[in-house]
Amino acid sequence: TLWGAFDGETMSGVIAFRDDWIEQLYVLPDAQGRGIGGALLAIAQQAVDRLQLWTFQRNARARSFYEARSFVVVERTDGSRNEEKEPDVRYLWTRVAAS
Repeated sequence: TLWGAFDGETMSGVIAFRDDWIEQLYVLPDAQGRGIGGALLAIAQQAVDRLQLWTFQRNARARSFYEARSFVVVERTDGSRNEEKEPDVRYLWTRVAAS
């Protein structure tokens, strides 16, 4: 599933997800901090009961973004298994059941 956010005719952000994986969430640097990433993430969260994603350990801004939205770290690697050979971290979000 692919969703985009637009500012006029310019695509300012995109999220791609399948099953319970976020394959990509990207917001143009000039558009960051305006709620676009949160809105795109909310679309995916409404569609499924859990989501996983990978991000690089050094990407503090992305990690902070996900952690503020109830994603938790479930795995850290040394990067030997990814294309970039960069240490990464896997996050998991699970919908909280209504009580």
